[in-house]
Amino acid sequence: MGLLIIGFAALSVAMVGLYRFFPPPVTLTMIGDMVGGHGAQRSWRPLSRIDPNMVRAVIGAEDSNFCSHDGFDWEAIRTAWRENQQGGRVRGGSTISQQTAKNVFLWQGGGYARKGLEAWFTFLIEHLWGKRRIMEVYLNVAETGIGTYGVEAGARRYFKHGADKLSTREAAQIAAVLPQPKKRSGTNPQGFTRRYADSIAGRIGTVRAQGLDACTR
Repeated sequence: MGLLIIGFAALSVAMVGLYRFFPPPVTLTMIGDMVGGHGAQRSWRPLSRIDPNMVRAVIGAEDSNFCSHDGFDWEAIRTAWRENQQGGRVRGGSTISQQTAKNVFLWQGGGYARKGLEAWFTFLIEHLWGKRRIMEVYLNVAETGIGTYGVEAGARRYFKHGADKLSTREAAQIAAVLPQPKKRSGTNPQGFTRRYADSIAGRIGTVRAQGLDACTR
């Protein structure tokens, strides 16, 4: 058992180190879409070729403390836990770092085993990648629609142009899709998705003004 643990630790460190410099070739979520017949469209783009509006949109929508936490937003986790104890809609407390670790190295869904592995990989990418690389990988592997991965593929699917030319509204609409990419559309969103995109569009200005994206520049 000890040898297995050491072997896993060494392999995971090697994988994280490799992906510090090279794009992850495929994820388990992509494989699931390909097996399911949806395909997996993705065009890797360095962060320098992704409009800053997109970075600010995901920080404003999902993780306003991205540049200041160590991979885990403990206050958000405590808040989510308290609200979940009261019943109703289950709320998550995952940071962009945690979501990146899950998307690249693990599978979707819950369970204590997966959450434990997610914490391990989050620790590794925070220390071996740094914030800018985490954001770059996240924006390239996050599911932005059925069979669509990364903001470049999402921008071309919804707006017919690359992620380097996203307006504030377009970036907000893509960010609004991320929590449920198989159920929401970035084109003419309606109902909750539209209201959520409106809210994110407003937060983009706050992120810019307060420098909450400074670690990604």
